Amino acid sequence: MESFGGPTMGSTYSIKYARHAGLPAPADVQVEVEKILAEVDRQMSTYRSDSDIERFNALPANRCQPMPVPILELVRVGEDLSVQSEGSFDLTVEPLLNLWGFGPQAREEKVPTAEALAEARQRVGHGHLRIDGDQLCKDAAVEVDFNSIAAGYAVDRIAAQLEAAGIHSYLAEVTGELKAVGKKLDGSPWRIALEEPRDDRQVAERIIAIDGYGVSTSGDYRNYFEQDGRRYSHTFDARTGRPVLHDLASVTVIHPQALMADGLSTLLLILGPERGRDYAQRSQIAAFFVMRTDTGFVTSTSQAFDRLSAGKTQ
Repeated sequence: MESFGGPTMGSTYSIKYARHAGLPAPADVQVEVEKILAEVDRQMSTYRSDSDIERFNALPANRCQPMPVPILELVRVGEDLSVQSEGSFDLTVEPLLNLWGFGPQAREEKVPTAEALAEARQRVGHGHLRIDGDQLCKDAAVEVDFNSIAAGYAVDRIAAQLEAAGIHSYLAEVTGELKAVGKKLDGSPWRIALEEPRDDRQVAERIIAIDGYGVSTSGDYRNYFEQDGRRYSHTFDARTGRPVLHDLASVTVIHPQALMADGLSTLLLILGPERGRDYAQRSQIAAFFVMRTDTGFVTSTSQAFDRLSAGKTQ
């Protein structure tokens, strides 16, 4: 078994794969993987002012900028997720993240005034974006934030690179988003631990075998603040301009595409325990929900998740 990893996107990545005769050297594989990660960072990072998306974000209203194909692809994915969630999921919430203290230009974590919130909401909404050929255009001073889907996209790109190199049994992980394909050298499956969130520690809740799927978990338990007895997470409902206040602590989604697992886990977390579960059932999404209660945490699963975890894929 070969493995390597390193820092990326403010976090880390790791690759494990079964090495057979005829495959490229691990150092060569790592070079290609890190090229992909560097490209994604250069195009989509909101934490570097020279990235393609931050140069676009700095533009005023009614301007356009030529964009790389991957950015235009992800804007389209974001539009689809926005439509599916009736506007709750949105890639343009960065002004809200900054206002509430969670974004790259954040100043302090606090509940904003009604006036400041109203001003920021005028700069939020996928409808303000338009793709014109190879250009991305805006009719308001919106700022695009790919943090809800960029890591999943990177995982899919890396998986395609590994497959092209003849590597067909691997576990690729970027900032917690992952995809597992094939089996380990001993023939056993890749196993993923789903966590029950706790404020003081993380406890493995369930172990599942994965082959050919991306896995993403979105949760409100790692990034939040409390004020006047209320808990405000970094997960925002774009329709209200506010952090979600429901009791859904985390959602794990299993999907053939890590990109979609990434986006859908965020979408379901925004929708909350009832709307999220109903949407997962209707859309046949394999989802694992963790709800916060007065006495601890309770879990529930969608029917598609139950089929997958039992090895009964559709």
